[in-house]
Amino acid sequence: MPRESKSARPETVAIHAGRDVDPASGAVVPPIHVSTTFERAPDGTYPHGHSYSRESSPNRSSLETCIAGLEGGAAAVAFASGSAAVLAVCDAIGSGGHLIATYDSYHGTLKQLDEVVQRWGLEVTLVDTTDIDAVRDAITPNTRLLWIETPSNPLLAISDISALSEIAHAGGATVACDNTFATPILQNPIQFGADFVMHSTTKYIGGHSDVVGGIVVAAKEGKKLDRLRRYQTLGGATPSAFDCWLVRRSICTLPYRMRAHCDNAIRIAEFLDQHEYVERVYYPGLPSHDSHQLAARQMPGFGGMLSFCVSGGQTEALAVTNRLQLIFRATSLGGVESLIEHRASIEGPNTRAPDNLLRLSVGLEHADDLIADLDQALKQTEG
Repeated sequence: MPRESKSARPETVAIHAGRDVDPASGAVVPPIHVSTTFERAPDGTYPHGHSYSRESSPNRSSLETCIAGLEGGAAAVAFASGSAAVLAVCDAIGSGGHLIATYDSYHGTLKQLDEVVQRWGLEVTLVDTTDIDAVRDAITPNTRLLWIETPSNPLLAISDISALSEIAHAGGATVACDNTFATPILQNPIQFGADFVMHSTTKYIGGHSDVVGGIVVAAKEGKKLDRLRRYQTLGGATPSAFDCWLVRRSICTLPYRMRAHCDNAIRIAEFLDQHEYVERVYYPGLPSHDSHQLAARQMPGFGGMLSFCVSGGQTEALAVTNRLQLIFRATSLGGVESLIEHRASIEGPNTRAPDNLLRLSVGLEHADDLIADLDQALKQTEG
């Protein structure tokens, strides 16, 4: 079975947690176990810990052990996508009741809450979770789950995980936090009171825009974690061995990639904040951000995501993306390449994104090259 890392330092955990020398070959790099089924012992048990790959597999166990270690949780449950992971958390709290969610959440999550979760009998209320009083007022005796997304997508709003967890727990509710933008390297919601932490591992954890996945980390063992595991097995939305291997491989460099993403993003945010053709920059690393001090308390770095509003409207914003020569126009985020997207046109009529807002996933190219590309594209706005 994969070993656990005894170190609390993320650089070491990222490399060693859930990995061991292959006993069959002595290989230091873990193999990909593509088998769907595993041999029983003569007494009918499974001495290697696995029976059928939908229930568990060596590569998935390795990935789950590693991310649980990075988040400081009791265990993790991996899924084939971040969307599947969101639904698993909603299922874990049971049918019926009331759910509160960050209103500036990823639009895919909001669509799930509207089109799927409410059909399960859960009432959904969207709230500005940066407003503590608004959340307190929204709590009812029937509230079962508070879903926080911080930093939020795409407005990079910061919610106080500790304060919100205290309010939710006082009302008997479970707290789940989407930690995709921050990753376990920049934020550990369990440390601040969250019960579950969700990641779209497609993004920074996978880090190379070549694998889709999701994972939920639980703060402790218990019935809700058991329900997560049961949902994983019965729902069947499990990642393949190769997908788990790819994500686990990428985690080894995650701490170092996140430092570079942060370094590039703050330079670009500062540049855009002073640009004559930019109306506003959303980045928690800027002192002008509404929740800069809170972000600094919760996060040792501010991440690689930012949004900015181009002077003018949607036409001008789209024109800027079309003039970029280095930054790709594409959905998703967290890869080594920089990606830009006009969120309002992606999210549709219910979007909260201003029509001149562009979301930028800052990659690992040289910051000077990215700044030059943005500058030439923005300067043509005048014409």
